[in-house]
Amino acid sequence: MTPDFRGQITLDGPSGTGKSSVARAAATRLGAAYLDTGAMYRAATVAVLDAGADPEDAAAVATVVAAARIEVGTAADTEVVRVDGVDVAVRIRGAEVTRAVSAVSAVPAVRRRLVDQQRALVAAADAVVVEGRDIGTVVLPDATLKIYLTAAPEARAQRRAAQLGISDPAEVAALAVDLRRRDQYDSSRADSPLRPAADAVIVDSTELDREGVVDRVVELARSAVGARP
Repeated sequence: MTPDFRGQITLDGPSGTGKSSVARAAATRLGAAYLDTGAMYRAATVAVLDAGADPEDAAAVATVVAAARIEVGTAADTEVVRVDGVDVAVRIRGAEVTRAVSAVSAVPAVRRRLVDQQRALVAAADAVVVEGRDIGTVVLPDATLKIYLTAAPEARAQRRAAQLGISDPAEVAALAVDLRRRDQYDSSRADSPLRPAADAVIVDSTELDREGVVDRVVELARSAVGARP
C-alpha cells in the first residue's frame, strides 16, 4: 500500500487510554507502519523476570536487558514481540509483567538502549505511527504530529477490564487504583517522565469510542501534512 501520510505521528499517554488499538487502526488507515514502544519495555521486563533479577535493582536490570535480544514488528496488522527468539506477544500483557514494567522502564540504561532501537525502526519507515509515553518529548521530538491521548482513570479502568474480561466492580476499582499508581510512577520518574510535549495536541477519549478517536487522529494527520484525501 502506498502511504497517504508521510512522516511520524507520536501517540503518547497513560496506560488504558486505548493507545495501541487507536495507533494500529490509524496506521492502517494512513498506510503507515506502526510501532508499540510499550511492548518493547514489556519485552525487556520479561527478560528481567526470566533472569530472576529484581525489577527494582537498576544495575541488575540494565545488565539483563543489555544481553537480551528484543524484537518488535512494525506491521499494523500483525503483532510480533520476541525475546531471544521466543514469542512473548501474549505474555507481555499479563499481570506479572504489568506490575514490574514501570520499574524496569524507569532504568536509564534500558531507556537509552530501547530508544536507540526505536529510532532505528522509525528511520526505516517513510510513514509511521509510534505510541508510548515519551515519544513526542524524547524519542521523536521533531515528529510531524504529536498527540497526547488521555482519559479519566475510571474510563481507562473500564476499558482495561473489558480487555481482560473482568466484570466484578471491586476488581474494576482495583484496576483504577493501579492505573493511578502507574500514572504517578511514570510521571514522577527522573528519566523521560510521562507528560505531553509542549506542541502536542491533547485528545481526551473519555467520551469517545475507539472509532471516534481514530477519526480524530487521521484528521489531524492529514491536516498536518496536507495528505491525499
